[in-house]
Amino acid sequence: MSTLVDLGPVTQLRAGRLARRLPQLYVGLVLYGVSLAVMLRSDLGLAPWSVMESGLADHLPITLGQAVIGVSFVVLLLWIPLRERVGLATISNALIVGLAADATLAVLGDATGWGSRIAFMAGGVLLCAVATALYIGAQFGRGPRDGLMTGLHRRTGRSIRLVRTSLELTMIALGLALGGALGPGTVLFALTIGPLTQLLLPLLTVDLSPPHPQA
Repeated sequence: MSTLVDLGPVTQLRAGRLARRLPQLYVGLVLYGVSLAVMLRSDLGLAPWSVMESGLADHLPITLGQAVIGVSFVVLLLWIPLRERVGLATISNALIVGLAADATLAVLGDATGWGSRIAFMAGGVLLCAVATALYIGAQFGRGPRDGLMTGLHRRTGRSIRLVRTSLELTMIALGLALGGALGPGTVLFALTIGPLTQLLLPLLTVDLSPPHPQA
């Protein structure tokens, strides 16, 4: 089974398998932004971080995607005590997820009817888990939010599932304080994204171990 390795930014590029890893990274990041937009169009609640970011967008003259980008760079400051390594995925995530979310919102209309709304809600959560595993598994480092997750996981020894769920619940509380949108999709996301990511990550992590020499 492939495992995540903690590489510096130069080593990430020298580790090989770029023909698979680079497309996997950027497909994952775009899908991450798409998943946030899909959940918003369900009108059944946003992802927990987006609850907080939508609250910011309500108070400032910015879009949801712009709030995502701004929060990303603020979260990077929390990496300093965790000593997380900044990589290609870190900066790419900070920019692409928000841009992809705004681009998707520009072309995707609201879901109509309960069946479509529930499908958008559940599909957005699952798509976000797949996207997270894709871009983290490409081994170019983590994005700001997921780097906070993996950094706390490594420093505390707690499972990714527990750390991710705790972070999501904290963002819900902050989002509510800012007047962000909360709904059943928010609760579903907070309770399932950690277990889903933990399940998918080993399957989508690119193996960077050197090949065994031929006998």
